[in-house]
Amino acid sequence: MTLRGKEILEKADVVVYDRLVSPAILGFCSSKARMVDVGKMPTHHKVKQSEINKLLVQFAGEFPDGVIARLKGGDPFVFGRGGEEALELVAAGVEFEVVPGITSAIAVPAYAGIPVSHRGIATSFHIVTGHEKADEFSLDFEALARCPGTLIFLMGIANMDFIARRLMECGKDPKTPLAFIEKGTTPYQRTVMATLETAGEVITRENVTAPAITIMGGVVELGNSLAWKKNLPLSGKRLVVTRAAKQASGISARLAALGAEVIETPMIETRTLPAPLKQDVIASLEGAWQSSSADLSTLKDFDLLAFTSVNGVESFFTLLLASGRDIRELAGKKIASVGKITEKKLLEYGIRCDYVPEDHTGEGLGKLLAEKCTACGQDESRILLLQGNLADETLLKLLPKATRWVVYETLPVSELPEWKKEAVAAADAVVFASTSAVENFCNAVPSGNPRLSFCIGRMTETAARKHGFETVTSDETTMDSLVKKIVEYYS
Repeated sequence: MTLRGKEILEKADVVVYDRLVSPAILGFCSSKARMVDVGKMPTHHKVKQSEINKLLVQFAGEFPDGVIARLKGGDPFVFGRGGEEALELVAAGVEFEVVPGITSAIAVPAYAGIPVSHRGIATSFHIVTGHEKADEFSLDFEALARCPGTLIFLMGIANMDFIARRLMECGKDPKTPLAFIEKGTTPYQRTVMATLETAGEVITRENVTAPAITIMGGVVELGNSLAWKKNLPLSGKRLVVTRAAKQASGISARLAALGAEVIETPMIETRTLPAPLKQDVIASLEGAWQSSSADLSTLKDFDLLAFTSVNGVESFFTLLLASGRDIRELAGKKIASVGKITEKKLLEYGIRCDYVPEDHTGEGLGKLLAEKCTACGQDESRILLLQGNLADETLLKLLPKATRWVVYETLPVSELPEWKKEAVAAADAVVFASTSAVENFCNAVPSGNPRLSFCIGRMTETAARKHGFETVTSDETTMDSLVKKIVEYYS
């Protein structure tokens, strides 16, 4: 995917996409975009090509000032019928831009460790369509048989036995190495080796199915040494990351670098409240917080600030800076964090923590602060808790004289688009970092989807088990520990 392609998807009003587009790519699209699936299977075209052409013209008329993205797998001008669709737009007077992609003819062999050209083996490569009826082939088999370079056949698995026999009849060496690369660049990528004379037999025996490409020539043997992707620890795994969108990219990038296909599926959204809400003016009414705002000038009344989440940190500093203040307001105050992730976030704002419990839970933090107050003779009423609207009463029960400000609220993601539900259903596991993510996931996603979960923290683990998940929990409440645990599980 090119940067230009990503930029267009992020601002597109309508996205017309094909079957082979990865859900990770669809994840770049705006949640407000109209998603139109026109995917084709080898024997079933959900939407005919002529209808796709008309749809593009139709959407251009419906959204005269909008962006319509026609999203294809690979490159739109390499056996992608992109030229046909562009001509339809020209005829209708619709302006358009073509964003080149990376053709599967090059990308898929690269993911299998097969270079399409290599010094001393192949100085050229040739991309050929194999998607014609056997009795209607217009290929020059004699010229292809004489070609010393690499031959790459796209969409030709159903015809490969016929293609192989014709090449041998025209003089191609029967021992020429072949590789069938199935579902290339996805978690389900598989490479099956053969030779020209065994092609049909191997396809049947190994049940090679579309989508798959065939690469033919001496470079195929390099795949035995250069198959890098299959050696990655999470290769072949699809993982659903449920963190809030602004927090997901860090762990997603790390999991992807280890070979996983990551489907970012945020189950919660957080919103900084207009002003912090003081506990002494908050009343609980049927589980919802009734509140009024508090003046940040009252920070002077507190000696210790306790943060229980990354969202609490971000929201507090958003409010602090919006009020015209800065971190000098915290001079001389002690700072406590519930765990290492929150501690790390505070450090990004230039704040080092004084207290972090060994037990990274609200209970662990509450007990630690209660002990410190007792040991130092500190007034518990001068402790300020900075939390979200879904925080339970654990900390206040352990620190009954403390004050709580609710600085952000957590909102559930109510519904997932169909393409994402399908992607989640085919995932190997789901990653949870909070109890609210577990609850919202189970509300938004039908049962029967991945039942293995990787969790941060005991409370998250308990929530996942309550909903029937098999759980694997990180040793520490850090992303490093969670990623390590995921790798260990699949090793």
